[in-house]
Amino acid sequence: MAEPADRFYESQGLRLHYVDWGNETAPPLILVHGGLDHCRNWDAIARELQPHFHIVAPDLRGHGDSEWAKGSSYSLTDHVYDLTRLMRFAELRDAAIVGHSMGGMVALAYAGTYPEQVSRLGVLDGAFLSGSQPAPIHEQMTRWINQLDRIAERQESTFRNIEEAAQRLSTRNKRLTPALALHLASHGVRKGTDGLYRWKFDHYQRARAPYRLSSDEYVALWSRIACPTLLMWGDESFLPDPEGLLAHFKQAELVKIAGAGHWLHHDRPKEVLGSLRKLLGAQQAAQNLG
Repeated sequence: MAEPADRFYESQGLRLHYVDWGNETAPPLILVHGGLDHCRNWDAIARELQPHFHIVAPDLRGHGDSEWAKGSSYSLTDHVYDLTRLMRFAELRDAAIVGHSMGGMVALAYAGTYPEQVSRLGVLDGAFLSGSQPAPIHEQMTRWINQLDRIAERQESTFRNIEEAAQRLSTRNKRLTPALALHLASHGVRKGTDGLYRWKFDHYQRARAPYRLSSDEYVALWSRIACPTLLMWGDESFLPDPEGLLAHFKQAELVKIAGAGHWLHHDRPKEVLGSLRKLLGAQQAAQNLG
């Protein structure tokens, strides 16, 4: 299919958006984007895997065409709850989940909470633990409050056209082709009544709330994951090599992608797709990826 269908569901009073790539009788596959991103960043991967799977890609709350949370509630646990609502609403059972960055963290937490409900798990540059001790709680509280104040006072970025937004994306990731940057920008901005374009994501989701999971709690969730798990990492990512984390999983494999940064499915799409096909049992030569 050329374009996915837009769908909506409700979670905690929010109207959340996802795209459905059809093929409903095939095994379900959920693609979860990262922070400051949107569900259409998966389009190239989704088109290649669509013949084998019923693919659903959500816009996390505060992103894309999903509503923004009231009171800046963007904790990992909120996102996991939203995913449980999506699974129920779309009747997705025994699903494979692939997540990038923050979406990978959401996928890991979901699979650790409901290990019997996930058939395969792929995490693109989203498995990491903080090596430092958390700051005293009063410092975490103060930092969070100051972050919220700064976000409230900041001026939003505006663009005269989608091409300007695409150029901004290209400055963040030099490997984006002009066509991919334009595609990501066209789904990542919204035109206001003043004629200017602004990012769709809620800037409040940048704030690091003091009620985050600890490293021990992440490990406790990861150790419960029962399905085959693939961790993928670009050797030019700003996140650390996750090789030392493999011991926390029952059955996990690590694939390192050379010449890729944080957005490895954009930087090296053929290599990422090949690894995902092996994980998901959908072997077939890629035809359309650049």
